[in-house]
Amino acid sequence: MNHVPPTENPLLRLEGLKTYYPIRKGVLGRTSGHIKAVDDVNLDIYAGETIGLVGESGCGKSSIGRTMLRLEPVHSGRIVFEGEDITNYSHRRMKNLRTQLQIIFQDPYSSLNPRKRVGDLIAEPMLAHRLASRREAEIEVSRLLELVGLPSSAKSRFPHEFSGGQRQRVGIARALSLKPKLIVCDEPVSALDVSIQAQILNLFRDLQQELNLTYVFIAHGLGAVNYISTRIAVMYLGKIVEIGTKEDVFASPKHPYTHSLLLANPVTHPRLREQDRFILEGDVPSPENPPAGCRFHTRCPYADAKCREVEPELSGSGTPSHQVACHYPLAEGV
Repeated sequence: MNHVPPTENPLLRLEGLKTYYPIRKGVLGRTSGHIKAVDDVNLDIYAGETIGLVGESGCGKSSIGRTMLRLEPVHSGRIVFEGEDITNYSHRRMKNLRTQLQIIFQDPYSSLNPRKRVGDLIAEPMLAHRLASRREAEIEVSRLLELVGLPSSAKSRFPHEFSGGQRQRVGIARALSLKPKLIVCDEPVSALDVSIQAQILNLFRDLQQELNLTYVFIAHGLGAVNYISTRIAVMYLGKIVEIGTKEDVFASPKHPYTHSLLLANPVTHPRLREQDRFILEGDVPSPENPPAGCRFHTRCPYADAKCREVEPELSGSGTPSHQVACHYPLAEGV
């Protein structure tokens, strides 16, 4: 997959996006603070690409994915889809837009109603949006099941009759039923066996080429992200600290946090030398009260006074498409 030229207008743009969750205490449930899950994120997503979001648990990856689909409230910032600011769209206007924006969840079992047959689960979105009659929906269900590698006869079965990988295929078919332009894949392979993960990742790639889909692929595993992504955005404590093509990020990581993630990967990249290894010390700071300056400075072996006081901005590093938020980006080949 080739990187989309930066001169092209993005399919979806996030401008200064913030997603805060209130912390309520006391009998009256008064707000005493906020969890800053996503804190001032800017991101452009181009049609036909796959952008991978990676980072530790709690860094805000899933919150970004859910917020860009307006499944979570926006604290501040803007979400622009195809040139339209959808940040404050009403429920009715968002309902009309749901056909273009879909999500595939991590757990393929809990995301499917166990009381409904697979055929009804896939047909339900089409009927709810009045995109097909019942007869047309039934025909489309058969086509979608075959498209994701399941027999059309599967529509008469219940979710518990399928394996984990098969259930995820059902979830993919349901997401495709509305012919979306953008799909957020929220760790869609993390609950599957390794051999099944490869099959699902291949399915994602085949569907993207056939249907011209755009993915936001959220994952912990760098192997999966490297395999499927066009660009990779690395998150830490609610912020994107590095973004670039997968070739740039894997061959020459510029942020110490990205470097540590790659070193933790079981398959070490040959450019990452053994003597340059370091293990992150300490815990991730609380997103309720993140540290001043660079948020990674409390765990970074290279941090100095400037890192503790001044927050770095994303800026170019090496190539126009490779940006890093670090006062002292790592040198080439580190």
